[in-house]
Amino acid sequence: MKRTFDVPTLPGDLTDAIERAGYYPALVADVVSAALAGEDVLSHLVHLETTFDRDVIRRHVTVLVLTSSRLVIAHADDHADEGAVSGASTAEGEVATATTESIPLSAVRGVMLTHVVPDPQNYVPGSLGRELTLTLGWGAVSRVDLLPATCGEPGCDADHGYDGTISSDDIALRVSATADGDPALRQAISFAHALSASLGE
Repeated sequence: MKRTFDVPTLPGDLTDAIERAGYYPALVADVVSAALAGEDVLSHLVHLETTFDRDVIRRHVTVLVLTSSRLVIAHADDHADEGAVSGASTAEGEVATATTESIPLSAVRGVMLTHVVPDPQNYVPGSLGRELTLTLGWGAVSRVDLLPATCGEPGCDADHGYDGTISSDDIALRVSATADGDPALRQAISFAHALSASLGE
């Protein structure tokens, strides 16, 4: 007999979004609930990404949840069970892995929005384009971009070392109105606004 745990119920709109994503919704809802530990949900974003691994379709769902004190991130994806080779796997040979992370809002260093706007010469005010990439950073992963430094003298070939920038982009989600639908794009923008506003409090 499998042991079960008392898991708090998620708000209806978040549960609906997880169910629409269609990736093991009961599992995803439970791991998100466990990570929230009863804290109220202020805003959320559920994003499903489908990739192709040779001739196998793989799915990955990311759930971002904003509370009054934390950014809760849940990832769930499926992959082949390595135990299948040794005969120790399930009949299906597939397993799902779900991971949650809780980041204090005080640790979130930035919220970056990249809007992709087709036909910009005919841009309609307030439309904000048809695609959005939401990039969040809290210092877990940093990217260093280096370029050879120059002194500004056109003929100078001396070694001036390197100039670089360090940027934090721990997670980046691309949401497209064409692929994900207009409601998904609006929800992504709404979540980004709510998270940005909470960082200034």
